[in-house]
Amino acid sequence: MADHGEVEYATATGNDYPSHEQTYENFVHFAIVGICHVVNIVLALVIGAVLGHWVVMIGILFFATLIAGFDLAAGSRMPSGVMVIISLLLLAVCA
Repeated sequence: MADHGEVEYATATGNDYPSHEQTYENFVHFAIVGICHVVNIVLALVIGAVLGHWVVMIGILFFATLIAGFDLAAGSRMPSGVMVIISLLLLAVCA
């Protein structure tokens, strides 16, 4: 059975809770930007391969990659979301 002694985690030395929170925030940020970038790639492939607008596809891929790199470096999320909306609008125009 469980020992009913003192909990060691709360009294252990070297626990850095702010560092754990920052690591979690970085992971969530990377996941959101990565998902937006993958959605942009899929939309670009639909526009290029299915609809045949290759120039638009290359433009989306270029700008989406540029924006994702900026988001990862700057710590922002909004430009990647805006790029997904732009890609969806371009899909609607090209269809």
